[in-house]
Amino acid sequence: MAQSVVSPNVQKLVADMRAGHRLALARLISKVENRDPDLSAILGLLYPDTGRAQVWGITGPPGAGKSTLVNRLAAHLRQQGKRVAIVCIDPSSPFSGGAILGDRIRMQSHHGDEGVFIRSLGTRGKHGGLSHATKEVVMVLDAAGFDAILVETVGVGQTELDILRLAQTVLVVLVPESGDSIQVMKAGLMEIADIFAVNKSDRPEADKLVRELLTMVGMSDHDENSWLNPVIKTEAVRDVGVPELMTAIESHQAWLTRSGRREVKQREFLKNEIGDILIERLQRGLRGAFETTSGKEVLDDLLARKLDPYLAADLISRGSGA
Repeated sequence: MAQSVVSPNVQKLVADMRAGHRLALARLISKVENRDPDLSAILGLLYPDTGRAQVWGITGPPGAGKSTLVNRLAAHLRQQGKRVAIVCIDPSSPFSGGAILGDRIRMQSHHGDEGVFIRSLGTRGKHGGLSHATKEVVMVLDAAGFDAILVETVGVGQTELDILRLAQTVLVVLVPESGDSIQVMKAGLMEIADIFAVNKSDRPEADKLVRELLTMVGMSDHDENSWLNPVIKTEAVRDVGVPELMTAIESHQAWLTRSGRREVKQREFLKNEIGDILIERLQRGLRGAFETTSGKEVLDDLLARKLDPYLAADLISRGSGA
C-alpha cells in the first residue's frame, strides 16, 4: 500500500511533539488546520498512537457559560493528574479566516500549566459547529498523549450536529433562559445530548427546566441497557455541581465500553473521516479542472447553452478523474 513521503521537517516535528515540546505540537496543529501538503504524512505517522484519549464535546446556546464550565472541568481533570487538551471552536475572523480566540482569553487560569493545552480553531464558515480540520486536530492531540480532549463548539442548533460524530460524550449546556422543553427538542438537543447541564442554576426557572428535561428523557425510547441522560444543575462560576457532572461523564464513558457503543462510535467517526477526505480531494480536483483548457471550453459551451449543466458535469468529471 502506497504511503506518503515523510519530509525530515515533519519527522523532527513529530519527534519533538512526542518528546513533549509544545511548540512542535502547535506547529503540527497549524499544518493540519491550514491543510498543509504534509497533512497526510503527519496523520500517517501519528494515527497508530491515536484512540486512547477520551473526547468530550461541550455545546449549547451562546451565553450558556460553556467556556467557564470547560474551565472547571479541566481543573477537576488536572486534580486527578490527567493531561487535558481544550479545543475551542471560535467564529472565524471575517478578514483573516482565523479564530477570534475569545474562549482562550477566558481560560487564562490554566496559563503556565504544562498539563493543559488550549487551542482555538476558526469555523471558517463551515456549518455544523466544528471547523473543517477539527477531527484531525483531535487526532494530533490524542497522539500527543492527552488523557482528555474537551471540544467546545460555537453554539448549537439543527445544523450544528458534527460534535455528535466527533465526541464520545456530548454535554449540552443550557440555562433557564434557554426556553421550554419544546424549544429544546426543536433545536435537536435530545438527539445529540448524552448529559444535560443546567448552568447558572441559581436563576429563576432553573428547577422548571430541570423537570421538563427529566420528563423528556423519561419519554424517550429506552430499555435496561439504554443510557438515560442525566440532568445536572451547575453554577460554573462557583464550581457548584461540577463534581456531580464529572461523575456523570465518567459513568457515560464506562457505559460506552460496557454497551459496545464505543466501538460503534469509532467506526462512524472513521467512516465520516474517510468521506471528508474523499470530498476534499474531489473538490480540490474539480477546482483544478476548471482551470484547464478543456474545463474552460466546457464553461464556454455551457454559457452558450450548447451544453446543459448535467452534461457539463459529466465532462468535467471525466476530465478530472473524479
